[in-house]
Amino acid sequence: MVFPIRSKARRILSTMAALRPSSTCSNYRRKSSASNLTNSAEVEQGTHVELLPSVKRHPVRRLETSNHSMELAHECSNCEGENVSKANNGPDLFGEMKERFLSFKKHKFLKESEHFQTLAQAQAPKFMVIACADSRVCPSNILGFQPGEAFMIRNVANLVPPFENGASETNAALEFAVNTLEVKNILVIGHSSCAGIETLMRMQDDGDSSSLTHSWVINAKVAKLRTKAVAAHLSFDQQCRHCEKESINSSLLNLRTYPWIEDRAKKEMLSLHGGYYDFLRCTFEKWTLDMNGTRPVGGGRYLDKDRELWC
Repeated sequence: MVFPIRSKARRILSTMAALRPSSTCSNYRRKSSASNLTNSAEVEQGTHVELLPSVKRHPVRRLETSNHSMELAHECSNCEGENVSKANNGPDLFGEMKERFLSFKKHKFLKESEHFQTLAQAQAPKFMVIACADSRVCPSNILGFQPGEAFMIRNVANLVPPFENGASETNAALEFAVNTLEVKNILVIGHSSCAGIETLMRMQDDGDSSSLTHSWVINAKVAKLRTKAVAAHLSFDQQCRHCEKESINSSLLNLRTYPWIEDRAKKEMLSLHGGYYDFLRCTFEKWTLDMNGTRPVGGGRYLDKDRELWC
């Protein structure tokens, strides 16, 4: 007696036999699909269904063939990816990334395994770093921060919005770093040729409300106003350089609008620092906000101390 599913299986296999595969990969995939369909027929009808003789006699071989087909399909998928990369004549970006990762694992992770095992349990960074998202100014690369040393947030133009502006990813990171990790230092790092600051200097006073970038960099509006007041006689490029540093101090003042930062800073449990990286000359300027000579509200005034130029 022949059940309807047998006829259905024959029709499917007949159709597949008529197809001419366009590549080795598609051929393996079709074989795998045919095997899966046959398996489904066996599951649905149990042992009473009369299947193809080869399938019925060699169920183990059928399973091995199916798995082998899946492996080959996976290999072919990899080949296809490599062919696409070669066809586009593009660099193997993830191949390079893989080599860097394996180098890190060999020369850093495995050689300092005890240190990384400790980090896996908890972190106790010395710094909270707020830096620009610019790809040219990675703080870990420039300042040599090692894993576990710096809790870091990067955003456009390394800005800290005032407390009253509400939640953002920047002040969320600040809250965690100060209240939970209890960092001792907050370092705001700006840099030369900052596109975010240039955008701020070029845009109208209130910016374009439909632009996410404008809505963000307006947090440094006070720095722009200060720059226009004292550097109006300078060229636009010079004004931008001035504003890049002014915005760092503006962010340092904004840090003091957060009650839990202000409280710890007044108790000398937390220090606020500014840093400016000039990647054209490869210099780094560092300073510390003088809490005794700085007024944190109303645009305030600020004094710094311990200013150094590393060159």
